[in-house]
Amino acid sequence: MPSQLHEALVFLFRNRPALAPELLRDALEVQLPDYTEVSIRSENLTDIQPAEYRADLVVLLLHGKPVLGIVLEVQLRADPRKRFAWPAYAVGLRSRIHCPVCLLVVTHDDAVARWCAKPIELGGGNRFTPLVLGPSGVPVVTSAERAKADPELAVLSVMAHGRDAPETSAQVGAAALAASAGLDAERAQLYVDLVLVSLSHAARKALQAMDPAKYQYQSDFAKHYFAKGKAEGEAKGKAEGEAKGKAEGEAKGKAEGEAKGKAEGEAKGRVEIVLKLLTLKFGPLSASARRRVARADAAEVERIAERVLRATTLRELFATKTRAAKTKKAR
Repeated sequence: MPSQLHEALVFLFRNRPALAPELLRDALEVQLPDYTEVSIRSENLTDIQPAEYRADLVVLLLHGKPVLGIVLEVQLRADPRKRFAWPAYAVGLRSRIHCPVCLLVVTHDDAVARWCAKPIELGGGNRFTPLVLGPSGVPVVTSAERAKADPELAVLSVMAHGRDAPETSAQVGAAALAASAGLDAERAQLYVDLVLVSLSHAARKALQAMDPAKYQYQSDFAKHYFAKGKAEGEAKGKAEGEAKGKAEGEAKGKAEGEAKGKAEGEAKGRVEIVLKLLTLKFGPLSASARRRVARADAAEVERIAERVLRATTLRELFATKTRAAKTKKAR
């Protein structure tokens, strides 16, 4: 069953069909035929064949009639079965639309990209070679103008480069968050979630240090998920500080209370973000999984957030946590 991260990536390309040919042309330097329209078609590639072949997405370039078919596959891990299915996807579409077809595989991991790019031996000296786009091939989008013109590419750029050098990653994240402003609720929520989970801790700190009026609060969803903990903490701190200030000295008590409340609120906000992102990838969480995250200290919550994209199951994610804890204890 596809993970929610898989579905989120497919969602980016479905929302902007032109993204697939643009990446083929700009990132993979594929020469495209002249076309005037880009269209999404049925992902079911079965014709009369007994087996069912269903790709993640089919994009057609049209110039009055189809001139190129793009079979898009999102691949999060190596799966030997796909090396038998992918050629069938391309052949099935080619027989249907009577024009050239290519397979574009998109992955969030360079090691998986190398596996996907290996030529597939068909027999008799024939080979089928997928076109593969891994993180290193995705453009680095730091311009707010370019991000607003193509929000899906901006989000994909954060997913690919959110753990590069903090300054660059923060700029990429800022551009993608700015691009979420004005989007419909479903897209804005998903895009902000993907941006936040894709950034490293250092990049998020660098992002927070940027002009908040320019980046952090343009989107209602960014405000909710990125600054909720800070806002709640400041409100709680102010209330506690004012109460404590009456007894111990208004100025000192207010400052201490605000600092404590702000820290507690930010910690709570980070936990809420991580829980939401785990749900986005793995589906509804059990009560025990939610407790496990809620009880984690700040450092462990940060490590969980950094492992979300690479873990394939909750068990794997928490097993990594257990091993890390044992190693620390042994030292």
